[in-house]
Amino acid sequence: MRVGAFILAAQFPGQGQGEALHRAVRSAQVAEEAGLSDVWLAEHHFVPYGVCPNAVTLAALLLGRTHRIGVGTAVSVLPTQHPVALGEQAALLHLTSEGRFTLGVGRGGPWVDLEVFGAGLAAYDHGFPESLDLLLRWLREPRVGAAGERYAFREVAVVPRPDEALTDPDDTPSGPPVVVACTSPASVRLAAERGLPMLLGMHCGDEEKAEMIALWRSAALAAGRDAEEVAAAGHVSAGVVQIADARRDAVETLTKAMPGWLRQGLGAHVTVDGRYRAMRDPLAYTELLCSLHPVGPPRLCADRLAASAERTGIRRFALLVEGSGDLAATEENVRRLGAEVLPQLG
Repeated sequence: MRVGAFILAAQFPGQGQGEALHRAVRSAQVAEEAGLSDVWLAEHHFVPYGVCPNAVTLAALLLGRTHRIGVGTAVSVLPTQHPVALGEQAALLHLTSEGRFTLGVGRGGPWVDLEVFGAGLAAYDHGFPESLDLLLRWLREPRVGAAGERYAFREVAVVPRPDEALTDPDDTPSGPPVVVACTSPASVRLAAERGLPMLLGMHCGDEEKAEMIALWRSAALAAGRDAEEVAAAGHVSAGVVQIADARRDAVETLTKAMPGWLRQGLGAHVTVDGRYRAMRDPLAYTELLCSLHPVGPPRLCADRLAASAERTGIRRFALLVEGSGDLAATEENVRRLGAEVLPQLG
């Protein structure tokens, strides 16, 4: 089982943006010290929900400041980035980190980001498959050209080649792993047809995630993917973790801090076309997350993770560790996750 930290660089009420970013960097460094497998980095624009605007940039910093831990994006938003530019960055990090980088990509939302970066609403509504396929070609082929609806250019050389062997010449060369954030049956099928593992959100319970896994498997097999490849897919489950000696104390920590952050952060999103987007009730959402995920004493947290793995078949977790909004509390949370929960998982 691979347990990692999910880091949003969340700006809680009363905090500065630099404070949020400092906590994000420290959380990743402590995650490596604590023995976690990965850190996963979110990106957002123009909102305090998360103040990291480019997950690949932050990943580069963290790969340079760590030595063992895997670093992934959760996710890099494709509609507002050129797939070739993102592919070049991913290849660079993959090669220079000796394979510690994972590229997570997603469709994002219909936010004003699309206007600011000139992508347009069409890039969100129906342009994601074209962008994803171009990105995958860049990560897998020596030369790439495009003749699509959004991207059209002459064939060019892929430099650096992400599939070069890193250390062992006997290894089969491969580029950086790619995972896709999936929130709908359409995105599940899209990932399955391309044989890409899914990143499933923290708002989903085990039953819903199990259904998405089942759909992914059937769609992947129907698309002709190899049965062994389908069985071995490394899907990732996002969640929340908060460790305390008593469950009520862990829940209290999150219900005191997270609603204010959610209200301020989610409420700041602006749609590009003025469409209405209902916002979850911040307190109710926090309580839901506490009920779904490892929140409480170490034994309870280990049992929740083991049970989730058994119900869904997912054995990779990206757990939000900064729900307290406090640097010292976040560091303690990460250290306890490594010292008191991981050993119980085997």
